Amino acid sequence: MRAVVQRVKQASVAIDGTTVGEIPQGLMVLLGVGKEDTSQDATYLAEKIVGLRIFTDAEDKMNLSVLDIGGEILVVSQFTLYADCRKGKRPGFSDAALPETAIPLYEQFVIALKEMGLTVATGQFGADMLVSIENDGPVTILLDSKKVF
Repeated sequence: MRAVVQRVKQASVAIDGTTVGEIPQGLMVLLGVGKEDTSQDATYLAEKIVGLRIFTDAEDKMNLSVLDIGGEILVVSQFTLYADCRKGKRPGFSDAALPETAIPLYEQFVIALKEMGLTVATGQFGADMLVSIENDGPVTILLDSKKVF
């Protein structure tokens, strides 16, 4: 499972001009599910993201987590995080999980975040979405549950 985590002042996601999820200060998480991923990957990544100390404290040092600041999380599915661009110009997506595997793991990830006490907004799995963010910093972190990077 892969995630692009962005510290944001605000974020929202819209489908066909209608906002379906939005948050104030917190984290924007683009989440990709790989075909080899399991429920352990979803739990690991949720715990990792919630614990990331990427918000600044009173001394302007990144020491606080999203929980510490009372922030929220917006999660948007993003199968293109598994794009393979090593050959040619057109990305391949053979490492991305099919929807019947990806949807339950995506949902488990969201539930895990909520169970840790966070307010979580989401997009709609598989929809064509317009994501708007105000990146704070900017701070952008790449995570992979298999620790590829």
